[in-house]
Amino acid sequence: MKFGTHISIAGGIEKAPERAHEIGCECFQMFSKSPHGGKSIEITKDITTNFKKEVKKYNLKNYYIHTPYYINLASANGRIYHGSISAIREELEKADLLGAKAVVTHLGSAKDLGEKEAKKKLIQGLKKIFLLNKTEKEFEAKLLLEITAGAGDIMGDSFEEIAYFIKKAENDIKKNKLGVCFDTAHAFASGYDLRNKKAVKKTFDDFDKIIGIERLKLVHCNDSMVDLASHIDRHDNIGNGKIGLEGFEAILSEPRLKDLDFILETPGGKAEEDLKILRRLRK
Repeated sequence: MKFGTHISIAGGIEKAPERAHEIGCECFQMFSKSPHGGKSIEITKDITTNFKKEVKKYNLKNYYIHTPYYINLASANGRIYHGSISAIREELEKADLLGAKAVVTHLGSAKDLGEKEAKKKLIQGLKKIFLLNKTEKEFEAKLLLEITAGAGDIMGDSFEEIAYFIKKAENDIKKNKLGVCFDTAHAFASGYDLRNKKAVKKTFDDFDKIIGIERLKLVHCNDSMVDLASHIDRHDNIGNGKIGLEGFEAILSEPRLKDLDFILETPGGKAEEDLKILRRLRK
């Protein structure tokens, strides 16, 4: 079990490993470009060499890329839909160049098409990420579907829905290309209780039964400002929110999570403090 946080790439992606090391990260997550869109950053041979030198220097073996915020694999707008497919494919290519373990993505919203049609389009989008000109693209990095809080028409807020997307997409692509990122704040807001040991066990029993624990590849470790099943995405610092320290102690004690990486996305520039809390709970 390793702990880290989301790290800025300001000034160059190769600066992220040192920043991660400075605040005590054992793993980290980053964007490969502005999360709001704009021009992509070319990963040159020099950038790749320098980045890999830095992660080796600081012994950061596991790191992840998060896709931009605009991703919507269920959009009725062709530019957004095809742009989302291309953007995710590009992030997987960058992940392979940099040696990242996985790419984490949100899925999008059903507001344009309605739930039934949105699900069909999303599944086709997942397939198209891996199928280019009828040839299946091989990536070393996995694509992780992130559990969402389910605000509005946002998709991917239940274990059943995530399992459905994976099963349907993998009918036409090779198995095990897709995994899951479990966000504690999102899951809690979606109705999965994490406040004590009994609740944590039940939540991951359900996850294992519905999705399969082998699909769980990463945890976004965030407390929640909002109540259970509120369906609002509001992260809080560890121990300050509705999950609380007892909940995080239970999460870190859950044996099925013992080999996973935990990435903080907590507010207020308090990542270093939150990392210390997690390390204390891990002990």
